Amino acid sequence: MSERVVPEARRQRRRPTKQGAVLSEQLIVETALRLVAQHGAEALSVRRLGAALGADPSALYRYFHNTDALLLALADELIGRAQEGWRATGDWREDLRSMGLRIHACYLTHPQAAVLGAYRTTGRPHETRAVERILGILRSAGFPDALAVRAYHAFVDQALAFAAQDAAALALPKAAREADEAVWREVYGRLSADTHPHVAATFPLLAADMRDSGYPFALELTLAALAALRPAADEA
Repeated sequence: MSERVVPEARRQRRRPTKQGAVLSEQLIVETALRLVAQHGAEALSVRRLGAALGADPSALYRYFHNTDALLLALADELIGRAQEGWRATGDWREDLRSMGLRIHACYLTHPQAAVLGAYRTTGRPHETRAVERILGILRSAGFPDALAVRAYHAFVDQALAFAAQDAAALALPKAAREADEAVWREVYGRLSADTHPHVAATFPLLAADMRDSGYPFALELTLAALAALRPAADEA
């Protein structure tokens, strides 16, 4: 895509596409998410999107400057979907826990898009609302601003890092994913207690635990650490 875009008020396409839909930013984003799930990063082209939408590819320039702007919109859409239906309970630990688990789960439902956009800063409405909410949880819980910011940073980076890693594993071709899983059985399961006593002693537990994401437990560790810091924050 080239660097040109039409002002918001002039973006609406008056005629339906060949599929009978009226072109909009939301329709483009939803279609792009579907194509990325099927084809990966290659789907983010005006040719593929235009064909899928039944619209002239040049019409997409009315909504997005370039493919990077579209990628940021996809990333922001995932953040928005993670927040759908979320309600604060007033318990800061529970509110952070539910927010983190929602982010992680949402990204895993769109692994290809998560791999492309989990590390991006969008500056778009869903992201800014999430930042406001998380900082609000921490400040309302009594964390002073400097600590609230550091806690926000650690919390968000942890959620997105695990989401990106777990999504990347899900996005692997089936054969590669199965080969990675087989390593635990075929390599670690055969290590000798003489050379690797700790692996041998814990292998059944290790193999079982490594089948799932480490994020839920890592999140609990973070929440426990923040709870330990909070009394000192109150005194300060």
